[in-house]
Amino acid sequence: MKRYCIKCGSNQAAYCDILEQTADGYRVRITRITNGYEKTLDDFMDNQLFETCVKTGYIFEMKESASSVA
Repeated sequence: MKRYCIKCGSNQAAYCDILEQTADGYRVRITRITNGYEKTLDDFMDNQLFETCVKTGYIFEMKESASSVA
């Protein structure tokens, strides 16, 4: 599963996990954290929207850290 960071304002964190890739796009889980409160949403992004977000830098792939590798 790949994880993408979503650009957001200060005191916020947001990321997008790819749950499944289909011919039409991606099933994603978007998590937003603001002031310690976490909100999660499962949704679908079509291929064009996903590629536009990556190309514009709105989302970018997060690299795995050594602590997350088993």
